[in-house]
Amino acid sequence: MKRDFQAPGRSPVFAREAAAATSHPLATSTALEVLQDGGNAVDAAIAAVAVQCVVEPHMTGIGGDCFAIVTEPDGRLTGFNGSGAAPRAATPEKLAELGVEDITDTSAHAVTVPGAVRAWETLHKAHGSTEFGKLFKRAIQYAREGFPVAPRVANDWANNVEKLASDPVSTARYLIDGNAPAIGTILKYPHLAATLEAIAADGADAFYSGPIASDIVEALQSRGGLMTEDDLAACHTTAVSPVMRDYKGHTVAELPPNGQGIIALVMLGILEKFDLENLDPMGPERFHLQMEATRLAYAVRDRFVTDPGYMDVCHSGLIASDYLDRLAAEVSVNKRMASLPQSSLSPQTDTVYLTVVDKDGLAVSFINSLFSDFGSGIVAQDSGVLLHCRGRAFKAQAGHANSIDGGKRPLHTIIPAMVLKDGNPWLSFGVMGGQYQACGHAHLLTNIIDYGMDVQAAIDFPRMFMDLDTHELQAEKLIPPSTLDGLKALGHQVTPAKGAIGGSQAIMIDKARGLLTAGSDPRKDGHAAGY
Repeated sequence: MKRDFQAPGRSPVFAREAAAATSHPLATSTALEVLQDGGNAVDAAIAAVAVQCVVEPHMTGIGGDCFAIVTEPDGRLTGFNGSGAAPRAATPEKLAELGVEDITDTSAHAVTVPGAVRAWETLHKAHGSTEFGKLFKRAIQYAREGFPVAPRVANDWANNVEKLASDPVSTARYLIDGNAPAIGTILKYPHLAATLEAIAADGADAFYSGPIASDIVEALQSRGGLMTEDDLAACHTTAVSPVMRDYKGHTVAELPPNGQGIIALVMLGILEKFDLENLDPMGPERFHLQMEATRLAYAVRDRFVTDPGYMDVCHSGLIASDYLDRLAAEVSVNKRMASLPQSSLSPQTDTVYLTVVDKDGLAVSFINSLFSDFGSGIVAQDSGVLLHCRGRAFKAQAGHANSIDGGKRPLHTIIPAMVLKDGNPWLSFGVMGGQYQACGHAHLLTNIIDYGMDVQAAIDFPRMFMDLDTHELQAEKLIPPSTLDGLKALGHQVTPAKGAIGGSQAIMIDKARGLLTAGSDPRKDGHAAGY
C-alpha cells in the first residue's frame, strides 16, 4: 500500500548496516551507539532495555520478566524464557490460610521472582560480544544524572498517581509533591543507579543474592509476601525452541508456553481458512473475522496455556491442522458466534518491546515487562527496584490451569516473535499491550502479508480488541463509523477504546537487497533508526 503523504504519519526507516526500533528515543540511540562501537544486536538490545528500565519506569524494570528470540543469519532460532516463578511457599493452601481469595496487582503475592536480569546475562553469555558491564553505561548515566520525561510516559504516569500514592516508598520515589512529573521534567534515580552499577560490576548474582536480594525480600515480607532469598537465588533462564507454523508461505516463530505466543499461531491458523486478502483491510468483514478468531483463540489460551509442567495437553496439539479446522468451522462470515468461555485474566497493558538487527544479520526480538503500569507499585527501599506483578495471572484457588503453586511460572502475556521466509530471517517484531499481544501479532502480520503494508503502515494501522469478560469490541477512533455499524449488524457490541491499543516495533530484513526496513509505534514515544 502506498502512503498518503497528506495524512499524518511517519515513513519507515531504511538502513543497510543495522537498525534498532524501541519505544523510547534514548533507548534507540543507546542501541545504535553500542552497534557503532562494535557490539552486536544482543549487546544493543540489552543496553537499550536497561535504559528503558530507567526512562520508562511504568512500562518495564529490572524487577520484571523478559523473553527473547535470537535469530542467526542462517535462520537458526533460539528462544529465551526469562520469566520467574512463584515463591516456593506460595500454594493455594497457604493463600487460603492467609485469607487471600484474589491476587491483586498491588499485593505482595503478585510478585513472582523477577527474571529479567538473569535473562539478560544468560542471553549475553550465549550471544553477546561486548563486556556485559559496559552495556549499562547509559542506563546508569540517565539514572544518576537525570533524563527528561517523554510525552507518552508523562501521560501514563499521570494515570497512575493513585496507585503510586498507596505505598510510601513508591510515593517518595515516583511522585513529586504527590503529583506525576510533567513532560520534560528531569528525573534522577540514585538508588536505581547504584543497583545498576552493582549489576554492571558483578553480573546478575549481584541482583539475586546479597544486599539487593535482601532488600527485595524485606520489601515483600514486610507487606505479607512469601518471597525468600532462596527463591531469588534459584532464578534461572530457560533456553527453548520456538514454536513455528506456516502462514501463507511465511514461517512464524513464537515462544512456547508459559507465554501466549502460541495463541497468535492459533489465530493465524483460523484466519488462513478465509479469503482475508480480498477483504477491505478497514472493512467490517475483516475485523469481524479477526475478532471471532480472537474470541476462539483466547478461550483456548485460558483453558490450556500455563507453565508447561502443568499443562494437560501438548502445546503442539493447539496448532495442529485438524484442531484449527474445527475452530475455524465455528466462525460464520455472516454473524457473531454465540458466547464463549470468559477470560480469567485482567486487561494489563504494561510492557516494552524492542528489536535490533546488526551488520552480520543477527536479529533479536526482545520484550521486558512489569505486567501492569508500575507493576505492583512496591519499591524496595534501598535498591530502588520496582517490582512487577506477574503473579496477578495466577488464581489463588486450586483446580485452574493457572492456579498458583510454589516454583510455578504464571501464564505470560509478553511474546516476542520472528518470521522466516525461504528459511531466512524476514521480520523481527513484537507488540506491547498485555492481553492484546497475541491478537496484535495476528493483526500486524495480516497487515503485512495479506494487505502488503510496509512495517510502519502496518504498525500505524488502526486496531481493535475486546473486553475479555463481555467480548464487547473496543475500537480505536480512526476506524470509520461505517465499519462499526457493519460490525453491529453482524451482532457485535462495539465501543470506543479508552485509549490507544498497544504499541509495536518491527524490522523487516531483505537479505537479497541488503536492506533493513524499521518501524516504531507513534502510540508510544517510539523511535526507529539505523545506518
